[in-house]
Amino acid sequence: MTVHSSFFTTEVLHPQDLAGKNVTVMGLGLFGGGRGLTEALCRWGARVTVTDLADEKRLGSTLAALGRLPVRFVLGKHREEDFLGADVVFVNPAVPRTAPLVRLCRDRDIPIETEMNLFFKLCPGRIAAVTGSNGKTTTTRLLGEMAAAQFPRTRLGGNLGRSLLGEVESIRRDDWVVLELSSFQLEDLASIRRRPSISLVTNLSSNHLDRHGTYECYAAAKRVILESPEDGFEGTAWAILNGGDTRVRSWAEGLSRRVAYFGCSSGVIPRAAGLWVTPEGDAIARGLPGIAETAPPVLAAGDLNLRGRFNLINCAGAAAAALAMGVGPDVVRSAARAFKPVPHRLELIHTEEGVEYYNDSIATTPESAICALEALGPRAILIAGGYDKGTPFGELGRVIARRARAAVLIGKTASAIETAIAAARPKIPIHREATIECAVERARSLAGPGDRVLLSPACASYDMFVNFEDRGDRFTRLVRGGRNPVAESTQT
Repeated sequence: MTVHSSFFTTEVLHPQDLAGKNVTVMGLGLFGGGRGLTEALCRWGARVTVTDLADEKRLGSTLAALGRLPVRFVLGKHREEDFLGADVVFVNPAVPRTAPLVRLCRDRDIPIETEMNLFFKLCPGRIAAVTGSNGKTTTTRLLGEMAAAQFPRTRLGGNLGRSLLGEVESIRRDDWVVLELSSFQLEDLASIRRRPSISLVTNLSSNHLDRHGTYECYAAAKRVILESPEDGFEGTAWAILNGGDTRVRSWAEGLSRRVAYFGCSSGVIPRAAGLWVTPEGDAIARGLPGIAETAPPVLAAGDLNLRGRFNLINCAGAAAAALAMGVGPDVVRSAARAFKPVPHRLELIHTEEGVEYYNDSIATTPESAICALEALGPRAILIAGGYDKGTPFGELGRVIARRARAAVLIGKTASAIETAIAAARPKIPIHREATIECAVERARSLAGPGDRVLLSPACASYDMFVNFEDRGDRFTRLVRGGRNPVAESTQT
């Protein structure tokens, strides 16, 4: 599903314009997405109605945080009158743009806006943004810490669960803002002219087909991040592209931005501008600001406190973007060394009787789970499965068969993942469990000294949990809290 570029309003709604206006926020969200927006709107004097299909119990923590604000909540349903009576409607990224009430607003010429679009319109500072199918969060946080070490006023936000809209009035023109942007947010951004000054694409693989319809539409949404900025910073705009991803690399053709790459090299370092990781694990920079032709590696093997070669690639991408922003190579290196693993991303949470337990709940795509298995296998007991986004599991099944000792499957996609594993060689034990409690206990019973129990679901969480954080937190509590009774399960 591709939204036409005129779907959202192109007008700039300044804070003073919203005072006394009726504003409806459609979708409070289960990841805090609507909280920052609602707080900013109230502070600006708008009369705010928040409407969400989820009920009060499911939205409990967010509602508690907004409890003292003058907000009218309509929960468990959407009402037509809350839209027709609005001066502007803000739509949460998770709300399908084909939703009848969204279409009704468009047909009635009621302005439709998004939090991220409004931030881009209002933000006077320079924006660096990260997107991709996998590795976005780690790369964004790495880039944010590298930038903040050189530019202390740097802000970090976007698709990380933290809104920056309430801070937009304090941002100066020479400040940097580092954002993680999802395909949903980028698809919406197509309605306006501004783009990030520094745009980094980690990789591309099939994802969110339940929303975008086709891989081509999903890819087109991601590519929006590379369009010309048209914001006064055009002369300093960069595209930082994964040189190891064929499709992403091809996007360099015809760009008005300067282009740099990141990725792995063979024994010969490419001459193309970028940051290249050698087989030994050093990251060599070429053609980036502050880098001399004979400069030593920006990063050396062992600098990172992160598992997996894929995380070294993530760091190379962040470092290339940071150098393009004007961060010094010594600062980049120091920030990389100090960086701590992102919660829920290949996080070692417990060791018991010689078994390590890893929380990788943020792995919501097959490719992310594959990276985790490549880093931790072959003695992995994998817990996987969840909400069905329409992604294929063929390659995941083959990697599980090769890099795991057993698989414990949960959620709506359990059957599809089981079929993919069963079609691969060698054969490994496959268990189906109804709950995360039973899955953890099953994995615990299968694991022995030297094994690693890995929660890396390869799927979204929404069929069984509030969000991926809820899923990871529950896994962590169960692992650290001891054994639970095993319910009925099946083995194939």
